[in-house]
Amino acid sequence: METYQLTVNGQKMEATADPTTPLLWVLREHLKLTGTKYGCGIGACGACTVHLGGEAVRSCGVSVAQVEGRPIVTIEAMAQDPVGRRVQEAWVAHDVVQCGYCQSGQIMTAVAFLKLTPHPSDANIEQSMGANICRCGTYVRIRQAIQAAAQQLK
Repeated sequence: METYQLTVNGQKMEATADPTTPLLWVLREHLKLTGTKYGCGIGACGACTVHLGGEAVRSCGVSVAQVEGRPIVTIEAMAQDPVGRRVQEAWVAHDVVQCGYCQSGQIMTAVAFLKLTPHPSDANIEQSMGANICRCGTYVRIRQAIQAAAQQLK
């Protein structure tokens, strides 16, 4: 066990864990930030997506030892981020959520994507979001919400 100094959502936090512990479990179990969801555990579904140094990453596939010194942002901080706020508002306006389980990961991926591609085409959105799985199949509404958020950001 080692103690790690982490910056999560702009706050300094400390977690004691085995160096191989996935960031997902440090966030959920040690830091009690439960908005990041466990989906598959192999990085395939996207439910556990967070921002690490500004990049969308699957937190189930990154160990706590790999993230020390790099800023981590979770869904809990998206309302304070201008792009995050617009995406969340668009999610509500387009009634994206059904069961909601994958949505924190979907939103985190969409925010990182819009920061890199502020004027996306439908093809851009489908390519970027295609690795995030939604069991309810709300992909059309996800695409519409991302387009609406992009329009708000112009």
